[in-house]
Amino acid sequence: MFKYIVKRLLYVVFVFFIVSIIMFGVYKMIPGDPARMMLDSSISSVDPERYEAMYQAARERLGLDKPLPIQYLSWITNMLRGNFGYSSQYRVPVSQLIKEPMINTIKLNIVSLILVFAITIPLGIATAVKKYSAFDNTVQVGTVVGYSLPSFVISLLMIFLFAVRLPIFPISGVNSPGFTGTGLERFLDTAYHMCLPVLVMTLSSLGGITRYVRSAMIDVLQMDYIRTARAKGLPQKVVIYSHAFRNALIPVVTILTSWFVGIFGGSVVIESIFQWNGMGKVMIDGLRQLDFMVVLAMQMFYVVITLIGNLIMDLGYSLVDPRVKLS
Repeated sequence: MFKYIVKRLLYVVFVFFIVSIIMFGVYKMIPGDPARMMLDSSISSVDPERYEAMYQAARERLGLDKPLPIQYLSWITNMLRGNFGYSSQYRVPVSQLIKEPMINTIKLNIVSLILVFAITIPLGIATAVKKYSAFDNTVQVGTVVGYSLPSFVISLLMIFLFAVRLPIFPISGVNSPGFTGTGLERFLDTAYHMCLPVLVMTLSSLGGITRYVRSAMIDVLQMDYIRTARAKGLPQKVVIYSHAFRNALIPVVTILTSWFVGIFGGSVVIESIFQWNGMGKVMIDGLRQLDFMVVLAMQMFYVVITLIGNLIMDLGYSLVDPRVKLS
């Protein structure tokens, strides 16, 4: 396994550099001048000569005055050193800009992940065991409806129900306007503002994952070794949780990998609707404002997380199923 991990890590490095070249080239081909956008607010307040001098200084600061190969080498070298560049819109280092949004996104997604898997795994197992019963049919209808509705529709419904009809939860922000509390007060205020986004993210994910777990469990429960375990007189709980569930986890590991990436990636739709200051919202704002250093840093971070997630997924397969050999 050690050789396999080393080989995969070398593969991660190789893919990282190939993708970095492609992504850098793609963003450089997008029309627009970040240096000029950085000075848009000054164009009407200074004379043309002064503006041109400011423009050239901005290009030099952003490294846009150098040839593309030099720009790439400078950017990738700084990134490997932990320097992700300078935001042309917010006038701060990228690492400083994305620090708080990343923390907010991790909070939102971890709470949602815990709730989703705490609900879907037992629900998927129960529907598989009671296949075609009234309970199973009811859950299947509910999951189809939940799976079919886009997240923004669920968001609007939850806002209407719990912020308009029943004004229980706030509909935007990470904290209350003007909030200055610390410690437990800040935690409770953030948790209060998190309720609606978490509710929407949980409801949006219940349908698909419940059906996925149910399908995996049904396939496993039809295996010969499950029939043998039941023929030996083993209790139903032992058959389900000790024999069937572990093998049903193999396809579920794939879902866990995608959620691992999502923990850091953020939800563009949910964060935009609820004005949650997270990575998804920062990504959209960066694309709109041509803030390429922010977008590139986030994209490369997602590349690394995805590659590492795939490695974890392969290792997870071998842990869940001893028959899977890594070579």
